[in-house]
Amino acid sequence: MSSWIPTKYKTRNWAEYNLSLKMRGSLSIWFDAGMTWEAVPSGRRGRQQAYSDAAIQACLTLKVLFGLPLRQTAGFVESLLKLAGLNWSVPDFSTLCRRQRTLSVAIPYKGSTGPLHLLIDSTGIKAEGEGEWNARKHGGPKRRLWRKIHIGIDEQTLEIRAVEVTNSSIGDAPMLPDLLNQIPADQELGSVTADGAYDTRKCHDAIAARNAHAVIPPRKNAKLWKHDTPGARARNEAVRASMYLGSALWRQVTGYHRRSRVETKMHCVKLLGQRLSARDFDRQVAEIQIRAAILNDFTALGIPKTEAVGQIRPV
Repeated sequence: MSSWIPTKYKTRNWAEYNLSLKMRGSLSIWFDAGMTWEAVPSGRRGRQQAYSDAAIQACLTLKVLFGLPLRQTAGFVESLLKLAGLNWSVPDFSTLCRRQRTLSVAIPYKGSTGPLHLLIDSTGIKAEGEGEWNARKHGGPKRRLWRKIHIGIDEQTLEIRAVEVTNSSIGDAPMLPDLLNQIPADQELGSVTADGAYDTRKCHDAIAARNAHAVIPPRKNAKLWKHDTPGARARNEAVRASMYLGSALWRQVTGYHRRSRVETKMHCVKLLGQRLSARDFDRQVAEIQIRAAILNDFTALGIPKTEAVGQIRPV
């Protein structure tokens, strides 16, 4: 008989990865002397915006990164610009608050080589709404408010490629088509990996419409679907394979374990704050998108490259 020995992994780029971790603490990565700070005239009547979306996003990025109130954010950015020798004006707290609601957040990504293998997951995050504020201010019953975050990451680069924010009443499966719609139509999808909550007809049909392979474990006691659609046929094949191989072996063969990477990324999202500071929904969406942009910037600096060095050996 033989016993299984846990596989050991070794990081091969410690020097580069160590440098990238140091760069994550640098404030210089959030400011660029060549960035457009002042807004370009829109050509429409009325008062023009004084600051560009890039300037507003840079200020809100520091707010989210350090957990600062809006007034402290304005003072922090002003001191940084002064230290950098940049004679730029700084938006005040009311401008930041107003522009956050309509801000079009730019989420950078480099992309992977070859087909995109998307990993999907969702979780809840605490938010403080008007109900809780009124209860704390004036008394009365306290109503908890939650938002749900749905993200899709690139398996190869670990970059967030799609993000959605919904109310807690919205389930996981209905948001998968919206996540896929955020991927450019000319981007080839290799596979979409998600947990059993996404084992629905609409999810499988949406994945099949993008000519991608679905890695979704069938539900317990799953039955074959009678509908003759590409998504149903692919799902029925997964059900037959799971019944023949067993759930554990099916997950090993299909590489379902790769979904743990998106769970790790979701943990990183919450490391930037266990709750949302914005009170209305539109600003909360912008706050989550800014978190995704921050994590993608961190990932672009460098990620560890590991390889397995362990093996199974008889006892």
